[in-house]
Amino acid sequence: MEEQFNTIYIEYTFKVNPLQPATDILIAELGEVGFESFVENEGGVLAYIQKEDWNQDFLNSLSILSNENFDISFQQKEIEQENWNATWEENFNPIQVGEHCVVRAPFHQKSEVEFDIVIEPKMSFGTGHHETTHMMLQHILDHDFTNKSVLDMGSGTGVLAILAAMKGATEVEAIDIDNWCYVNAKENVLRNHCDAIKVYEGDSDLITGKKYDVIIANINRNILLNDIPKYASSLNKEGMIFLSGFYAEDLPLITRKCSEQALKFEKKLQNNNWVAVKYVF
Repeated sequence: MEEQFNTIYIEYTFKVNPLQPATDILIAELGEVGFESFVENEGGVLAYIQKEDWNQDFLNSLSILSNENFDISFQQKEIEQENWNATWEENFNPIQVGEHCVVRAPFHQKSEVEFDIVIEPKMSFGTGHHETTHMMLQHILDHDFTNKSVLDMGSGTGVLAILAAMKGATEVEAIDIDNWCYVNAKENVLRNHCDAIKVYEGDSDLITGKKYDVIIANINRNILLNDIPKYASSLNKEGMIFLSGFYAEDLPLITRKCSEQALKFEKKLQNNNWVAVKYVF
């Protein structure tokens, strides 16, 4: 784990006007070209990519930057991994999800709610700030996870897996392809005393031959479209699947792919232009 602290990241500071929907579009396009983590603030967004994965020409492919409806400027600098905590503390406030759940950092005071989740992200996605994570937390809060087996695919910080375990799931697997997310999720699982969660590094091939009562995947449209057949084949009868990481206009594509796998649309949450959707088998 210690070698991760020597990782060099490129930090981009984007100033965005108006903030929405430009910030959401910018984050989605940055994610497509390899940026790993984002911190939204009142002026725009901070975006991070490992220096070894960075290419000076990446931004040329971002259509949002040439959109005349938005004024977007940016600066960039190198940042050592150990400086991430300072950036995190500077920009993060606790997140309230409904009446019973708070997502906070270790340096925040303990919250007197039923589900008090402590997350230290360290370059991983999933703090509750982004609309997709927030809505997925809402979905979990609204459903009974007692004695369920759960898959959290693209788990990031592990926050969704952690809430599922707190809600009574007895077997939870959290999987992410990124090594730093894998390490970070393991730390957060320990921090929240969730013994039911096992964390794995890899992609959807890891679920071949396995079965779950609930599958959670907050990734992006293209990965979801590719992996929905794998999810469906790993879902128990009468199981539930929650998908997010895509825009409202992408919902017909996602629902069509789910329908091909006998997954029926049941419920949609929407925040700005992001959606989080429930399907049942």
